[in-house]
Amino acid sequence: MTTDSRAVVDATTLDLADPQTYIDVDPVWMWRELREQSPVHWNEPKGGVPGFWAVTRYADVVSVYKDTKNFTSERGNVLSTLLQGHDSAAGKMLAVTDGAHHRAVRNLMLKSFSPRLLEHVAELVRQRTRGLFAGVVGKGAFDFAADVADNIPINTIGDLMDVPQADRQQLVEWNNKTLARHSSEDGEMEEWLARNEILMYFGGLAEERRRNPGDDVVSALATGLVEGRPLPDDEIVFNCYSLILGADESSRMSSIGAIRALAENPDQWRALKNGDVSIESATEEVLRWTTPAMHFGRRAVADVEVGGSTIRDGDVVTLWNSSANFDEDVFPGAERFDLARTPNKHLAFGFGPHFCLGAFLGRAHVGAVLQCLRDTVSEIRLTGEPTRLYSNFVYGYSGLPVELVAN
Repeated sequence: MTTDSRAVVDATTLDLADPQTYIDVDPVWMWRELREQSPVHWNEPKGGVPGFWAVTRYADVVSVYKDTKNFTSERGNVLSTLLQGHDSAAGKMLAVTDGAHHRAVRNLMLKSFSPRLLEHVAELVRQRTRGLFAGVVGKGAFDFAADVADNIPINTIGDLMDVPQADRQQLVEWNNKTLARHSSEDGEMEEWLARNEILMYFGGLAEERRRNPGDDVVSALATGLVEGRPLPDDEIVFNCYSLILGADESSRMSSIGAIRALAENPDQWRALKNGDVSIESATEEVLRWTTPAMHFGRRAVADVEVGGSTIRDGDVVTLWNSSANFDEDVFPGAERFDLARTPNKHLAFGFGPHFCLGAFLGRAHVGAVLQCLRDTVSEIRLTGEPTRLYSNFVYGYSGLPVELVAN
């Protein structure tokens, strides 16, 4: 995780709900300060926004992820919904459903994530990535986000969902607006409209798959049975939306962040280029370093102690992956980008029952980018300032001007 600025402030006074915080303040420094001073931190109510807990140490974050008795996902799993007090998809979308129904729907979706199918999709990822790199390597300056990263994950999840090629770019554009904005000037109405466009799109696609089912995950949801009954339309649509959102945003941000990290750490670029580190270990370190999904959240359903603090029934609790992944107790030399790091049990995909379904594909995306860099690029040159996303959930860049010099 890399930033260009560092504010000299008391970290415990920062507003973790404000997206501007993650642009103005060096997050690595901020999380280090909070882990040391206030590891289970109460973010005070501000500007009409309710207060909430921020859990920052790795061990405490994992303990809450595992504790399905005292915490629920069904009243939201990110700040934007948790602070509203509800999530309209609760009990209908996998990410905000708990218990037996969560397990049943997850098992239904996992049928479309078999090792045989995933390996086929991973090979398509490698082929597509090689094609994209061939179009930009040695061609001068370009935007890695727009010209490469935006085109990989949406096509991968598009293959799994059998989304028509002609519709995929539109889904990327809608997705860009749903959980992250470019600045505070972008309106929340655009986010809401984009989200509804995605939901309506998948409503139509699910209806078509009921008539003409295939082997894709949309067909599995549209024709499968859960607890002996077909899934309602809204559950199908919400779970399609969740897949697009998670698979696209996280993979893109990790790949873009990898380019910047390698450009700013020439020793690690040489290690990758020379084959001194494996693509597998490099992939895990990129995921730890970038941690696109900064947090996930829960709501307490009983009084419970976490890290020496008493959390009350009904309190909002946020679990900061972006802090846990830099916890020195688990990752010695955590603030060093180290492609040979092992072990590397990062939380970039969450933990526990809600561990990301698309983790295999996320790793495939990053690994394909790193392999293409090793095989075809001699030098990475940043040619301009990256454009940071305006978000309290997604950490990453919507633009990264770069030149990739050919071998």
